[in-house]
Amino acid sequence: MDKSSPLPKSFKQDTNLCYFSKLCLYMLVLCSTLLLLSQIQSLQQSRNLVFKYITLATQDPRSIAQKLRDSVTFLPLKDLRFANQPLDGHTWFMSSMNDTHEEGEVQHQYFPSQSSKGRLLCLKGRDTHDGSWNYYALAWPQALPSNATLMKGLTFVAYSHYIFDNIWHGLSAVTPFVAWHRKNNCQTPARWVLYYRGELRFKMGTWLNTLTEATFGQAPYIEGFKDIEDDSRPVCFEKAVVMRHNEGGMSTERRLQVYDYVRCKARVYCNVSIERRANQDIGMTLLMRTGPRSFRNDTAVIGIFEKECNKVEGCRLMVAYSNNLTVCQQVKLMSLTDILISPHGAQLTNLFLMDRNSSVMEFFPKGWLELAGVGQYVFRWLASWSGMRHRGDWRDPDGENCPYSEDDPRCMSLYKNGQIRHNETQFAEWARNVLNDVKTKKSEKEASKQGSTPIETCDCS
Repeated sequence: MDKSSPLPKSFKQDTNLCYFSKLCLYMLVLCSTLLLLSQIQSLQQSRNLVFKYITLATQDPRSIAQKLRDSVTFLPLKDLRFANQPLDGHTWFMSSMNDTHEEGEVQHQYFPSQSSKGRLLCLKGRDTHDGSWNYYALAWPQALPSNATLMKGLTFVAYSHYIFDNIWHGLSAVTPFVAWHRKNNCQTPARWVLYYRGELRFKMGTWLNTLTEATFGQAPYIEGFKDIEDDSRPVCFEKAVVMRHNEGGMSTERRLQVYDYVRCKARVYCNVSIERRANQDIGMTLLMRTGPRSFRNDTAVIGIFEKECNKVEGCRLMVAYSNNLTVCQQVKLMSLTDILISPHGAQLTNLFLMDRNSSVMEFFPKGWLELAGVGQYVFRWLASWSGMRHRGDWRDPDGENCPYSEDDPRCMSLYKNGQIRHNETQFAEWARNVLNDVKTKKSEKEASKQGSTPIETCDCS
């Protein structure tokens, strides 16, 4: 055959098949080699792991505990990275921790728990001026930090962005603990630890202290860590509940139950009789202020509401100044009140102590609507949460003149503590409408009653 002539087709196919077979063989050898190498590496790792566990098992348990102690890391209670959004999300207080949140229940943290992997809450630092100098950490019960003090029993750790002396802000910080208390078989704390923006606080205001005592059945012990001489010495808690979102997460129903419970406990504590007055009577209360946000002419305002009250059978006007009343006197006054009339201010926090479906009439000085922000609506919120009827507000159109434009934020410093003038025509018409509505609803309620009135109870559920 001529050398230049092409190879037969079958010969080419056999040659290609031979090359392909060799390639397959090479690939098989390569894969087997790689698999063998990986198995050898895996065996080496397994052997190292076994040696590691054997080493741990043969170590002195005290050595392991010491390593766990040394691994405890304290972080600042106030995380300055979140200074521009201190109340958002996980907040700047204990920012590395996530809350437990069941549907409709208050957001909280509990230690020890599954989420903390059985570890206890530990605190360090006693700073009252800068929360970033106070610290927190988690530690296993068998390996608490060196020199740590273990405090037995249940501890309530309350965080507030506002002061505990103000009854509105104080109540907002305490009510979530009431919700937890009711849900957990009425467990009571051995102590309270109070933080204002991460800074330690050592007391509640008198009003809040009394309501807390009434609700939990014992005077709140505010932990001052007086027995801990060294500020760098940690304190760990056998059990701890932490709240940092106030009433956040609670459903409408749960909030109503919580305020019903506190109201009931307060009345029992203050010996307020359930049978307070005839069902058709209407209690109208003017809860007055002195100084900032007071009425400019108390006598005139009292006269207007007294005149309208006298027109309605069974209406009785009561006038009081909250700063002249004890806590129990305030509780009793609210139990007699169907219509609460008062300027915007902390004294309006008492509104939840009225019977459900009672009415609130609120008054503001000039400038608040434009400049005060959402905080001006807190008593609308409280009325809703506690089952009351907020009847709107009256805002004084007159007042001090601001040297800047009226929407300039600097004007708020002038308007914040302004006094409230009165408008006889508008006040009288508003009072008349609310009185007539309350009387109608009381009559309807009385007509639809079947049997005796249920007795208030303060049970946990």
